[in-house]
Amino acid sequence: MLPIGYFKFHKDPFINYQLNRWYSLGYTRKEDMERIGRETRTFEDYVLGFKKLTEEAIAENRLKNAAFYLRAAEFLISPNDPQKIPTYDRFIELFDKAFAGESFERHKVACQGSYLSVLRFPSKGTGPKKGTILAFGGFDSFIEEFYCMWDYLSQNGYEVLAFEGPGQGGTLRTFGLPFDHDWEKPTAAVLDHFQIGEAALWGVSMGGYWAVRAGAFEKRIKRIIAMPPVYDWLELTNGFNKKLVNLLMKFPRIMNFFIRLKMNVGVLKHTINQALFITKKEQPIDAVKWMLGMNKVHIHSELIDQDVFLLTGEHDAFQPPKLLYKQKAALINAKSVTTRIFTKEEHADQHCQMGNVGLLLEVILDWMDGKK
Repeated sequence: MLPIGYFKFHKDPFINYQLNRWYSLGYTRKEDMERIGRETRTFEDYVLGFKKLTEEAIAENRLKNAAFYLRAAEFLISPNDPQKIPTYDRFIELFDKAFAGESFERHKVACQGSYLSVLRFPSKGTGPKKGTILAFGGFDSFIEEFYCMWDYLSQNGYEVLAFEGPGQGGTLRTFGLPFDHDWEKPTAAVLDHFQIGEAALWGVSMGGYWAVRAGAFEKRIKRIIAMPPVYDWLELTNGFNKKLVNLLMKFPRIMNFFIRLKMNVGVLKHTINQALFITKKEQPIDAVKWMLGMNKVHIHSELIDQDVFLLTGEHDAFQPPKLLYKQKAALINAKSVTTRIFTKEEHADQHCQMGNVGLLLEVILDWMDGKK
């Protein structure tokens, strides 16, 4: 039973979201999130706090807690910190030890001259297999952190192939494959490797964009779940700002200067550095190019002829409902388009429904079962 409720663990909305994220996914203790909230003033406090929790949990043989606390720490370790990769490696070691004996398999799948990191969850339902779902996270997520989601669908009769595309998780950290927005490539690689002729595709967070893009070109994908959709980042702003951004992009030195001016601390610094890390680039403008690469032309919504499910929360601070409406309108050739906007009353109004992941999973399962 996953926890219900979105709590005020910290006054900063970004830190507060992260603490709720780890708690909502089911493998952390509420009192520990409250402790990190009390003791965190800076990102460094956050990292050190979760590292301490990791060691305490290991000492008490709470290995699932320990693994997820280490994942939480890794999240805000700077890509330039020499502890970034060793922390990831230790997280994987802890995760595999904590979940040993449970029904999933690790695979590596050849793609673009390297490999994708994949977790396979066989169908564990009582009846015949209902189908296959390919699934993945967003910007800086790991497939392991969504274990509760993949396992739920597996327990309810679906085979789940959760993979990290280029630039994500072990695909980047272990196999060295940098980011590529053309998500049909890793999608096809996974389908080919497991010899899957038909599947659904579920993208979480920014993965909602890549799921639509993949479905536009990979027709073995029959159902698409975008949770939530991005469509085009510039659609969040007005015409003047769009023109200003497009103008500044023509002057890289000036753009780099302005970005560096604003990225001394905090969320912007983390976002820019993480985007450069996953793309293996160095200049701040390259992070902006990466973000702008997610746009209404590149996604090719007009090529979607499958069933599509678009989901978001009414107060999603990262990918708000405006983007869902834009994406829905662009799906002019889709077989069907279903939307769901979760509310505060449901405790699911935040990004990726942190606060009530259990409700989210029930809704997705109902939709999938109805589209068989």
